[in-house]
Amino acid sequence: MHRHRIVPLLFCALLAAPVAAQPADERPGGDPSDSKLLLATTTSVRDSGLLDALLPEFRERTGIAVQVVAVGSGAALRMGRDGNADALLTHAELGELELVASGAAASRTPFMENHLVIAGPPEDPAGVAGAGGPAQALQRIAAAGAPFVSRGDDSGTHRKEQLLFRLAGLDPEAKWEGFSTTGSGMGLSLQVAGEKRAYVLSDLGTFLAYRERTELVRLSDEAPPLRNVYAVLRIDPARFEGRVRDAEARAFEAFLTRPGTQQRIGEFGRERYGAPLFRPLLLGETEAGAASP
Repeated sequence: MHRHRIVPLLFCALLAAPVAAQPADERPGGDPSDSKLLLATTTSVRDSGLLDALLPEFRERTGIAVQVVAVGSGAALRMGRDGNADALLTHAELGELELVASGAAASRTPFMENHLVIAGPPEDPAGVAGAGGPAQALQRIAAAGAPFVSRGDDSGTHRKEQLLFRLAGLDPEAKWEGFSTTGSGMGLSLQVAGEKRAYVLSDLGTFLAYRERTELVRLSDEAPPLRNVYAVLRIDPARFEGRVRDAEARAFEAFLTRPGTQQRIGEFGRERYGAPLFRPLLLGETEAGAASP
């Protein structure tokens, strides 16, 4: 029996959809009415709306109800390390590889990507739009003492922000008068940046989802340091015997990597924003081209 795990209610949302009858071989073993998956994921994936678009189909196909705990990637990885989740969906490559190496995660499968963006007020007081890259952009923001909002929550975005500060020759822990930390997710951090007319590092999907309400603009171009890869990780049932729903995690991994889901990921956001929010990594060249802007 799957051991009950207590999860802070602040971070939990049960995403439900009607269960349609499916062939038995599409469902994990056991009673389909009792099929559940605890997914620890990033706030950026939730706030972009992607999970709302994908999970109803997953439940319809498999009969598995997904309980989503949306936190920063660092917190999600710690949940995996402690056996407090069945699967993870994160974007913190080094931490993910460490989890696999430790034996806590049985597998890591990158399945989509986008780019982080440096966003800020249209007036761009630090001249970020004219910077030669993300490192120079942060140098300009720091030199100007301009308002900057950091998540400060050990998320994948926060970890990338610290890396960019180091690439810029800046102390990742350095603060200036206009520097503020939310300790929260991407959506809230973007809203705070909008209120403060501040610069912020964000994933593309959540930035576009919140662009109208924040009135911030994208000030950076795609660059290798801003590449943002998302992976699904299965927690090892052998490490946490009796605590991890491995069949359900395998079904979720298979769903995210199937061609139909990859195609949906490649189209997500196109109708509303004029371009997809994510690029699938597991489509063939022809299919991937069709899913690109």
